[in-house]
Amino acid sequence: MLDRTVDARPPTDRRPPPRAPVPGSAPIEPEGLTVTALLAALRRRRWVLILCAILFPLAAYIAAKQLTPRYTANTTVMFEPTEYSVRELQSILRDENTTDAVLASQVEIIRSLSIARRVVQRFGLEQRPEFAWWLRDAQRAEGAWYRMQDGLSRWLGSFAPWLAEPIAPRPPARVPPPEAAEIMAAEAMINALQVQVVRNSRVLSIRFTSEDRHLARDVANYVAELYIADQLEGKFNAVRRANEWLEARVAQLRQEVAVTEQRIAELRAASGLTRGVSAVLATEQISRINADLLEARNQLATAEARLAAARGGGGGADLTALGAANLTAQRTARDAARQELERLQATLGANHPDVRAARSRLAEAERAVGAETTRVVQALDAEARAARARVRSLEEALRLQEDRVNTGQSAEIQLAALEREAEASRSLLRAVLERSQQTVAQTAIERPDARVLSPATTPALPSFPKVTTFVMAAVVLGVLFGLLVIWFLEQADSTIRSGEEVRSALGLPCLALVPMLKRGLLGRHRAEDYVVRKPLSPFAESMRTLRAALWLGAEPPRVIVITAARPGEGKTTTAVALARSAAMNGERVLLIDCDVRQPSLGQVFRCEGAAGVTDLLLGQAVLERIIRRDHLSSLDYIPAGAAEIHSLGLFMSEAMAGLLDRVRRDYDLIVLDAPPALAMADARVVARLADATLLCVKWRDTPRSVVRNSLGLLEEAHARVVGAALTQVDAKVHGRSGYADAEVYHPRYGGYFRE
Repeated sequence: MLDRTVDARPPTDRRPPPRAPVPGSAPIEPEGLTVTALLAALRRRRWVLILCAILFPLAAYIAAKQLTPRYTANTTVMFEPTEYSVRELQSILRDENTTDAVLASQVEIIRSLSIARRVVQRFGLEQRPEFAWWLRDAQRAEGAWYRMQDGLSRWLGSFAPWLAEPIAPRPPARVPPPEAAEIMAAEAMINALQVQVVRNSRVLSIRFTSEDRHLARDVANYVAELYIADQLEGKFNAVRRANEWLEARVAQLRQEVAVTEQRIAELRAASGLTRGVSAVLATEQISRINADLLEARNQLATAEARLAAARGGGGGADLTALGAANLTAQRTARDAARQELERLQATLGANHPDVRAARSRLAEAERAVGAETTRVVQALDAEARAARARVRSLEEALRLQEDRVNTGQSAEIQLAALEREAEASRSLLRAVLERSQQTVAQTAIERPDARVLSPATTPALPSFPKVTTFVMAAVVLGVLFGLLVIWFLEQADSTIRSGEEVRSALGLPCLALVPMLKRGLLGRHRAEDYVVRKPLSPFAESMRTLRAALWLGAEPPRVIVITAARPGEGKTTTAVALARSAAMNGERVLLIDCDVRQPSLGQVFRCEGAAGVTDLLLGQAVLERIIRRDHLSSLDYIPAGAAEIHSLGLFMSEAMAGLLDRVRRDYDLIVLDAPPALAMADARVVARLADATLLCVKWRDTPRSVVRNSLGLLEEAHARVVGAALTQVDAKVHGRSGYADAEVYHPRYGGYFRE
């Protein structure tokens, strides 16, 4: 202990004036989630992610191995609708264009109950527990769990029936009737059958899943065979029905034609409508009479024209036109005689004998012409009368024939209608006979609308469960669940883990990261002695960093209070290490234990029970006798002294302010180890008297709400909180955390430290 002169002047009120809080002490809102922060969180909690990524696939693998394997066989069928040329039968035989609706209809046909029931009958699926639920229920009744439940319910039923009833197992179901069993097995088979249309094609994929790989193959192939066979049978039935209809129609048409022809013959015979070459005989006769009548009328007109010409006394040209050769010659002779007479009269005179002879020849020639003309007129008149009589005869014959035709006109109309009906029946009969022959030929070359592209083979690997898929999905699920757990842990972790969080949560600078001194690192040393024993260690460097941060302020404080929110935060170790580090740097340092309720300096410096601060404040000791010297450094310290329940009053007294005022003159740095600020009012009083307050926060332990509450209490006491120090930081864990201040623990800085 150092002997120092104590000022004997009466104490005065020397409390420093209240100090304003440190500017910028309001909490800073943290930045949003960034990639760096996300990667840092993953690094900090990577074992959670690794554990989830391992446990989930492992559980999935074990669960997959416990499941009953199922095998899926696949048969592909090509749907190719057949085109038909028979137009009358298109509605029966020809499919529509291959649309999505048509392909969907084919899928439903394959999954129909009729095909499923034939599959059940073929393979006896109603006798397999996989497709018969009543068999599975019977197996349940044979299990150990059922027998245990049944035995327990019987035992309880002997004395507590009300308790045995809810425990009693459900009895096995009754076996359904054969037909119902077949239908239910068929429905179960349909549930195991999957039919799909391959995209952008007309290929149908038929898949069947079963616990028996051979059964899966056989059922898939058999379903395809039934589908194709049903198509072919349906076409044969349609063609057969069409042939039957066509044959019946042919017989009907033949009978109709025969009846019509018989009626035509009877009508012809009854009405006398004999058929000519190109028409009815009466009609042909009228045609011939008309032709003869026309010719006779032409001849009559010619004869009358000639007769009129002859009677009109026309000239030679007219007679010549009538064809009378003798008359023409005689008229030529007459004309020659007249010309001779006129010539002789002109030269010889009227009474010349030659003239008279010429006049006599002319008169003879005219008599001959007159006689010939009379004969020609008589001939032409006879010819005209004959032509007129022929015309009258033909007209009478035409009238009689027309009367006969008019009499049989109604019969002719009926006959024409019957002939048209008969012709229509013959045409329809020919068409139906032709179509019937084509349909019979189609039966011989008929083929189904589908064919098997690739039959199903025995599956080598089960389709369910797919262990690899399960495990990969479990890995993804495990990673996602791990990320969710990490996010939840990050959100639920309200502790402070870095200097950045100190600034964001408290609005205070983080002055130092004090590393944790593990038992293996300390060896036989104590944590409070480590700064002296290992002056080049990271722990000692953190103390120097803390001292430098306090000294580098605008107003370097001389009286510093070191406190925490709650006990166990390392405030005493930090206070002792900081004081010893400053003393080793050549400063005059005094450490005062102000935690009277739970004093720690007595244990650190092995001076339990020695007089201390409380004795001085009570006036039971002097300053020079309570100041002691550290045996490892030049540090001076004052223990807490006797425990006193009224320590708050002592710290609020003038004696405490006087004590601090006195030691300010003798020491460069005074460190006050104060009790926790949240529970003890002593810390707030001491912090008000000091120049600065340092808040110790245990790394990843103290909740932020607790630290904020304690900080609020200190600020209400007008304490000058200059910063915080994170204590007991795990260097390895924090070095992998990804925070910016974790860089100091990187191995690249190992050359600067010596443990």
